[in-house]
Amino acid sequence: MTVKEPALREIILDILLEVLEKGKYSHVILSQALTKYQYLEKQDRSFIKRVVDGTVEYRIQLDYILNSYSKVKVNKMKPVIRTILRMSAYQICHMDRVPDSAACNEAVKLAEKRGFSGLKGFVNGVLRSISRGKDNLVFPDDSIRYSMPEWLASMWKSTYGEETFRRMMESFLKDRPLMARLCLNRAEKQQILDSLGAQGVTAKDSRYADDVICLEGVDYLEGLEAFREGWLQIQDLSSSLAGDAAGIKDGDYVIDVCGAPGGKGLHAADILGGTGMVEIRDISEAKVSLIEENIGRSGLTNLRAAVCDALSFDPDSEEAADVVIADLPCSGLGIIGRKPDIKYNMTPEKLHDLACLQREILSVVQRYVKPGGTLVYSTCTVNREENEDNMRWFLEHFPFEPVNLKGRLGEKLSEPSMESGYIQFLPGIHPCDGFFIAVMKKCG
Repeated sequence: MTVKEPALREIILDILLEVLEKGKYSHVILSQALTKYQYLEKQDRSFIKRVVDGTVEYRIQLDYILNSYSKVKVNKMKPVIRTILRMSAYQICHMDRVPDSAACNEAVKLAEKRGFSGLKGFVNGVLRSISRGKDNLVFPDDSIRYSMPEWLASMWKSTYGEETFRRMMESFLKDRPLMARLCLNRAEKQQILDSLGAQGVTAKDSRYADDVICLEGVDYLEGLEAFREGWLQIQDLSSSLAGDAAGIKDGDYVIDVCGAPGGKGLHAADILGGTGMVEIRDISEAKVSLIEENIGRSGLTNLRAAVCDALSFDPDSEEAADVVIADLPCSGLGIIGRKPDIKYNMTPEKLHDLACLQREILSVVQRYVKPGGTLVYSTCTVNREENEDNMRWFLEHFPFEPVNLKGRLGEKLSEPSMESGYIQFLPGIHPCDGFFIAVMKKCG
């Protein structure tokens, strides 16, 4: 069933109003909408996703463009009109396959349908002006050019320099590949690839791990045989490498302290090959329910889920674990390419608070590591205060030493910091999300 474009744009408008005007998470609202409208043709759902993601990603730039062509500034517009103009300006400036005339005409119809007939001329005039002038747009700074809050742009320029900063920004604005880790204890790699191919999905190898692939052409994840059978888990390459870096051995007891939805714990159980035990913990019944759902689909028996607050010390776990995985709550700046609203909701104050929270959790969970055991500290962010600075602080306060990662992550990956026990993956520099992994061994 193919829905006419105006109806698609109504769906997009409703999603964006929830995200941009009510502060809801874009990936959550978009996922709910795509599930609701699962009956739509694939190309229609792709159009919805592209416009929603793009409008959120480019919001700063779009507002600059709108303010350049409208006498009424964006912050003074009515929310519905503001959203219609943002999503339509995105189509005009960033979607070559959508004729400018169509974007303008459908925006006018949408404004009228939502009860703003008196503003049809305003909507039409602003968008027609953008269409005529878009080839001559000049952005005053990198914050506007890359649609990144100024404080974040300044932080990354200062930390990594201009060239790396630009590569990171360009990467955030590109489509992110869907990655999956193959569960090779459940099925052979070729069997999994054949199954995906039979369902129209193209699989490409990732650069650093033989058991992680990039998927193209996925329409509905739950419809894939390989996913339903537990032959693969959706997990980014960077996240998967945290499990490889841990040095897990047959028979180990592994505690994953903030584990939902379970990706790293499932990977650990795979590495154990049916031996040992992995306990995946998280703070709420809802999160543990999600972990249990993924455990059930995996078919693995050497793992369990438990409700546990990582800030509360569990005396039964003291010095019990061979490996503790601490993938802790963080700012998420490394996954802005997948969840673009993160950059609008984060502040320097929140970054600092999260770094302090991570230290509190590390102070508790390090007690679960056996002498000679391993602590893996990881985040999905690109921020030294949460990453390198916290690792340095931890080593200064607790009896641990960094583990040389060169022997654990293979010959394909070579970063100088690996000899010091950590690696910072950067979008645009590495073929994965922004991610930090530190591995430390308990002395004694």
